[in-house]
Amino acid sequence: MCNKNRRNGLNSAFRQNQYLCLVSGIIFFLLKNNVMKSTCKLVFSALVLTGSYISAVSQGTSGFRLTKSYKIASSGGWDYISVNDNKIYASHGTQVNILNQKTGDSIGVIPNTTGVHGIAFDESVGKGYTSNGRLNTITVFDLKTNNVLKEIPVGQNPDAIMYDPFSKKIITCNGRSHDLSVVDPVSEQVVATIPLEGKPETAVSDNAGKIYINIEDKNKIAQVDITTNQVLNSWPLSPGEGPTGLAIDIQTKRLFAGCEKQLIVMDATNGNIVDKLPIGNGCDGVGYDNGLKYVFASCGEGVVTVVHQVNANEFEVIDNVPTKRSARTIAVDEKLHEVFLPAAEMESAPAVERPKMIPGTFQILVVSRP
Repeated sequence: MCNKNRRNGLNSAFRQNQYLCLVSGIIFFLLKNNVMKSTCKLVFSALVLTGSYISAVSQGTSGFRLTKSYKIASSGGWDYISVNDNKIYASHGTQVNILNQKTGDSIGVIPNTTGVHGIAFDESVGKGYTSNGRLNTITVFDLKTNNVLKEIPVGQNPDAIMYDPFSKKIITCNGRSHDLSVVDPVSEQVVATIPLEGKPETAVSDNAGKIYINIEDKNKIAQVDITTNQVLNSWPLSPGEGPTGLAIDIQTKRLFAGCEKQLIVMDATNGNIVDKLPIGNGCDGVGYDNGLKYVFASCGEGVVTVVHQVNANEFEVIDNVPTKRSARTIAVDEKLHEVFLPAAEMESAPAVERPKMIPGTFQILVVSRP
C-alpha cells in the first residue's frame, strides 16, 4: 500500500546509507594500518560494485525499456492506440495508421475519421471501429481489407471506444453529451444510450455484465449494468483527481485509474479504494499485463510508471521507464509483453502553455524487455 511503499523506500535508503558507512569504515581502517594503497583500491572497487548491485536489487526494476521507434510521416495530432492481430492501429489526425507490429512497416490506412480518438475490434464479425470525435460517428471497417464499410451516428464527441465480449456490443464514451452509445455490431445501430453524470473518459468491462467508466470531471468511476443499460453506482476516486486511463484485472476485480500523479486502485465490487501509488505527471493511459501482473501508466512528462501487483491488495512501484515527452496514451500486448505509445517531438514552450508538435516527427514507441 502507499504507506508500505514509502516505508520500503525509506528502508532501502537506510540500508544504502548503512552500506556507505561500512565502506568508509573499512577504507579508513586499511589506511590507518598502513595497508598498501593498491590493495585499498581493489577492496574499494569490489565494495562499490557490490553496493551497486545491492542498490539495483533494492530498486526492483521491471526490465522494460524503450527498444524501438516506428516513424509515421503523416501530419496531425493523436489520441489512443490499439493492437490487434500483430497490427498497431494509431489514431492520427483525420485517419488511422496501421503498422506491422514487428517491423513498423505501414500496411494500411483508415481514412476520413476526422477527430479520431480510439479503435476497437470485434473478431467475431471481422470488423474494426473508430470513434470520430468531430464527426460524432463510428467508422466501421473490414479487418482483413481495411475497407470502410459504414458510418454509424452516435453521441456527441465520441472519445474512447471498446468492445464488450459479454454483451457483444461496441460502446463509445461521448465526452460532450455525457453518455454512452451502445452499438449492435450485427445490425450496426445504436441500441441504447446510457446517460452519465459527467464526462466519460475511458471504459472497461469485467466480461461478466458490468462496465466501468472514468468520469473525468467528477473524479468518480461509474458502474453500469450492460444487460439493463442502467448506472448502478458512482464511486468517488478521492484523493485521485482527473481520472483518464483505466484498466482492469478481471481475476482480482481491481480497477486501475490513472489520475493526476497517482494511480488509484479500486475494488470493482464495492468501490472501496484499495491503494494509491505515485506515477509520472500527465497520465492519459493505463494498461494491464495479466501474465506479468504489471500495471503500466503512460505519462506525458516522458515516463511509463510500472506497478507490480503482488496480490489483490498489495502493489508496488518498481520502475519509471523513460520514453518521450508527449507519450501519454498506451496499448499493451499481453501475449508478447510489449507496450506501445504514440508520441512526437515537441517545440519548447513556457510551463503554462501546451507545447506544439514538430511536424513530421510523429512516431510509435515500443517499450519491451530486450
